[in-house]
Amino acid sequence: MHIAVLMGGWSAEREVSLMSGEGVAKALESRGHTVTRVDMDRNVAAVLSGIRPDVVFNALHGTPGEDGSVQGMLDLMQIPYTHSGLATSVIAIDKVLTKQALMPHGIPMPGGHIVRSQSLYAGDPLPRPYVLKPVNEGSSVGVAIVKAESNYGDPISAEASGPWQHFDELLAEPFIKGRELTVAVLCDRALCVTELQTKSGFYDYEAKYTDGLTLHICPADIPADIAAMCLDLALRAHQILGCNGASRSDFRWDDEQGAAGLYLLEVNTQPGMTPLSLVPEQAQYCGISYADLVEAIVQQALGEQAS
Repeated sequence: MHIAVLMGGWSAEREVSLMSGEGVAKALESRGHTVTRVDMDRNVAAVLSGIRPDVVFNALHGTPGEDGSVQGMLDLMQIPYTHSGLATSVIAIDKVLTKQALMPHGIPMPGGHIVRSQSLYAGDPLPRPYVLKPVNEGSSVGVAIVKAESNYGDPISAEASGPWQHFDELLAEPFIKGRELTVAVLCDRALCVTELQTKSGFYDYEAKYTDGLTLHICPADIPADIAAMCLDLALRAHQILGCNGASRSDFRWDDEQGAAGLYLLEVNTQPGMTPLSLVPEQAQYCGISYADLVEAIVQQALGEQAS
């Protein structure tokens, strides 16, 4: 097939997307496909119209490749593409809409509400410790944990470096202490559970994509019932949201509370495909090579389009 790998773009996750896209492109070429690498710019529709691929592998991260914008464009162009469609992408990129979609189905997630960034300078929206995060960014971009001993000030200072300087609104959530867990779902199969142990104590953007800052324990050394819960919740979230291809669900688990301490934080519809990424690592553990992983995502994209 002729496959266009869409990567790059202009989001905060551009460099990660370029790494994901290059890995995907090489894997597809190794399987005999003709690959055109497309570093997305504002003329992407004209570029794709000119090369007219059989399918687009969407290796973009963040907006506009993960929020439904690119998905809507490709729908209009009638070009099949990998990963989730327009409606799912719109919901999953928005942390509030994701809660509204999943929590009525019994998926445990932290509470929280939207706050105006300006209001933070007058007082805390929640008891400390709490988390502030952009409503629709991925890869822990712009996340701040506000603790009693933090250097953000009390109340938060407008001069302190944080997401309040870059976003008009933020989601405030209670901080869930405990362990970072994640589960990849590939074509309606939950793969396994990985625990992430970071040197910084928080799995932020730098910890995710800097070699040596995070230890991946795959599979996680956790009780069998907690592992089963993670797999079940990740698969259910993937299906409720209508995800296609691969997704990755991130959890926090307070091991002092047992099953009651497990919370789903978010569902990533465009998970990373870099050498440090979790989906390829879990696939490898399950006996699925990187090339087979990429091929499976492409084949499901074509199957979804046909149906």
